[in-house]
Amino acid sequence: MRRRNLKGYEDLPLSIVILAAGQGTRMRSSLPKVLQPLAGQPLLRHVVNCARELTAEDICVVYGHGGDAVPMAFEGESLRWALQSEQLGTGHAVMQAMPQTPGGNQVLILAGDVPLLRATTLRRLLDACGNDEFGILTVDLENPQGYGRIVRDDKGVQRIVEEKDTSEAERKIREINSGVMCCNANALKKWLDQLDNDNSQGEYYLTDVIALAVADGVAVHGIKAEDVDEVMGINDKTQLAQAERALQKRRVEALMAKGVGFADPARVDIRGTLTCGRDVYIDVNAVFEGDVVLEENVVIEANNLIRNCKLGAGTVVHPNCHLEGAAMGANCELGPYARLRPGANLADNVKAGNFVEIKKSNIGPGSKVNHLTYIGDTEMGSGVNVGAGTITCNYDGANKHLTKIGDGAFIGSGVNLIAPVEVGAGATVGAGTTLSKAAPVDKLTLARARQVTIENWQKPKKTPKPAGKS
Repeated sequence: MRRRNLKGYEDLPLSIVILAAGQGTRMRSSLPKVLQPLAGQPLLRHVVNCARELTAEDICVVYGHGGDAVPMAFEGESLRWALQSEQLGTGHAVMQAMPQTPGGNQVLILAGDVPLLRATTLRRLLDACGNDEFGILTVDLENPQGYGRIVRDDKGVQRIVEEKDTSEAERKIREINSGVMCCNANALKKWLDQLDNDNSQGEYYLTDVIALAVADGVAVHGIKAEDVDEVMGINDKTQLAQAERALQKRRVEALMAKGVGFADPARVDIRGTLTCGRDVYIDVNAVFEGDVVLEENVVIEANNLIRNCKLGAGTVVHPNCHLEGAAMGANCELGPYARLRPGANLADNVKAGNFVEIKKSNIGPGSKVNHLTYIGDTEMGSGVNVGAGTITCNYDGANKHLTKIGDGAFIGSGVNLIAPVEVGAGATVGAGTTLSKAAPVDKLTLARARQVTIENWQKPKKTPKPAGKS
């Protein structure tokens, strides 16, 4: 028997067909089932990403329910699309993909609503299946209700029986069909042509090709998945939530194996890629989205959302911060309740404290913005101290303007910096100043109205309401 080469599948080119046409009525959603979100990405995205790990020559997605919404979600990607305009079963769905599938290829069939498969499992299936043989991925379930049963004899798999068509004895079988199978494309085309819909659903079952393969003397290998979660099908919101937890558990365990510490592994969500250095520690209710990099000794305290950010070594994020599109150097300190927006770049040893918002600004080494402050469109030097309640007035109603703050400047509390404006190195801007002109280097600049006390002033009194009025 010729076997595939795990390093490159050199025996035959590989075509992958992903079935993604189901309506998903049990989701009770206007969004197509395969576009339901799992860890921040559509179900189908997880399946496509897994398929790409197998270096396939051709990946075809069969779509139907939801119309063009499914292909549009993957616009610009190198995928082939086949429309199943009528929902006539899984066999009928595969028929739509086969005319453009090269006959000399090996075909691997995946389901768009089975998102937790690992490429290593699929390689094991492909390796067990010779060029002229048939492979099917199975799993044993404690409760197999609702799934097609695998019927074996001493020669291997003989057929798959759908739940609705099982006999009493077949319903007791615990080994079930995952829907994942592989075989030669020319052989599959022949077997699909022989399918009929003489069953309780009036559908063309893909699983019926197993019996046709056996009848042709083709060996059918049933390869069991090691992890039940891998073959979990998603049909409703309960199963979607279960898959979410299973995927998050897998991701957290992979990070813990690399030395990342978690206060509670069950209370972290990774909705993208999280890359961690040594001795990173993550507290509860942290959410990571997009591409996030945490260098060594970073500490993420409770209740933080971090999206598309890079945090330098030794940085600490205190609770309840929202960080997006930002980059931090080493030993920064953020929060609690800080918000960094896209384009916020903090050098080493910067502090951005409670209720501080920074947007599209470069903050120099050792600068501090500790309280109740907004910094936007700003170039800030090193060693700057910004007092509480300070804001850069960067927007004039039509355009954004730049604020420049030199090294070692001291900005007092309650200061308005009306951009475009520049504060020189070593300058001090007094508390309560509204600065609309440059503050000179090493000088104290004040812009306040003279304090006046009005003698004999009285607070206004409420006018009594006329009787009978409410």
